Order: sequence, then C-alpha cells, then structure tokens
Amino acid sequence: MGRCAVTDPLFSLAGKKALVTGASRGIGQVIAIAFARAGADVALTARTEAGLAETAREIRGHGRRAVEIPADLADRDAAEGAVRTALEEFGQLDIVVNNAGGSSFVTPFLDMRQSGWDKVLRLNLDSTMWICQAAGAHMTARGTGAVINVASVAGLAGAPFLAPYGAAKAAVVALTKTLAVEWGRSGVRINALCPGWTATDLNRVMWDAPDGGAATIANVPMGRWGKAEEMAGPAVFLASDAASFMTGQVLVIDGGQTATA
Repeated sequence: MGRCAVTDPLFSLAGKKALVTGASRGIGQVIAIAFARAGADVALTARTEAGLAETAREIRGHGRRAVEIPADLADRDAAEGAVRTALEEFGQLDIVVNNAGGSSFVTPFLDMRQSGWDKVLRLNLDSTMWICQAAGAHMTARGTGAVINVASVAGLAGAPFLAPYGAAKAAVVALTKTLAVEWGRSGVRINALCPGWTATDLNRVMWDAPDGGAATIANVPMGRWGKAEEMAGPAVFLASDAASFMTGQVLVIDGGQTATA
C-alpha cells in the first residue's frame, strides 16, 4: 500500500497510540496502515486473526508497532477487554477508530426477524458504545484524544432493505454528536467518518454482480463505487492536529451521493 510518509506536521501522528476496530480487512485495515504511515503505533482488533496478522505485518513494515487483539466486539466483555489490552500495551490511547460493523443480509423490513435486527444493532451500535465508554473514560481523564466513529450514508437517508444497518449508523451519528457536546471541554474530539457505497468484502454481494451493482450507485454523481483506500486520508485528517477544532461533525466521503438529496 505504498511507503510514503506524512511530511506536513499538521497531519503527522508521530508518537500517537491508536486503536482501530474491524482492522483485519477493508476500511479498517486501510485506516490502520495509514495511521502507521503517519507515525502512529496501532492496536488492531477484529475476529479474523489471519487478517489481523496481515495488517500487523504492513504496519511493522512502516517501522511502527502493531498489537493484535482478536476479539468479537459484539460481546461487551470482549470490547472492553480490547481497550484494556491496548492500554496495557501502549500505556495510553490518543486515537480510537470504531470501524467494526456491517450487515450480513439484505431483506425487506417486513420480512426481517428480530434476531437479525438485534445482531446488526449489537455489532454496529452497541460495540461502538462499549468502546466509546471504555476508551472515553481514559481519554477524558487524560484531557486529550480523538475518536472517529465510522458511520455510513445508509444512516443519513433511507436505506431500503438495510433497515437495521441504517438505523444503527444513524444512531452512531447521533451518539457522535452527543459525545462531542459532553466531552467538548475535556480536550477529547469525536467525529464521524461517513463513507458512501464502498466496495469491500463485507458488501461483495452488492457490487460483485454482472452489472457491478449499478442500481445501488445509480445516484452517485461520480458514477462508481468508492474504494476502501479513499477513506485513509480523511481518517488521518480527523485523527491529526489538522482537525484540532473539529468535533461532533460528519465527514461524508460518498462521491457526491448526498449532494443529490
């Protein structure tokens, strides 16, 4: 993924300690490696150990420290334990990225089972809340830190056949704004990174079709799916001093999709 380093001090993460969830693939993996390129040591958590090992190798290739924490963040004890392990390894956390999430099914709302709703809300919303509580206690006590909650355009407008996912991501945006107000005077910033339709393994069923998922991106002015790599720069920006007076905001990276609403 390239070895160029960040040279502008505004965007440097040198000496910072970060925790990135869902870091075994896709957007989380890209963000974790981008942080290392910018100078941060990174703790990585996800369910897939092989994917974590791959991300960790990339980070170490940039001369930064990587800590692998296999965990299922849909379990509260595991989520809180991931934060605890990162703090034990690093001694502090300067940056937290809540990226773990997704939806394994697409279905009309009236056909959806309660178990499906609960699973999606637990992975996308509850896990973010648990990490924010555990890491936020540490950061507010220190009086510094940056939290990035990865939401989605599905949480900004209607998301047909993805009701629980859209509802969870809308709640993540609301949680982000609320915590920005609560933590504003503590020195901790919290913002939401909001990708548009981005082609990753998690949503392969939507874009890996003969027509390339044309119906899904029909209202994207740039006329294509986003790439996971296109979330790296915005994430580094939100984590860095370049965004030092930015909190409670939603940074949308969607190829212009929401501009058409």
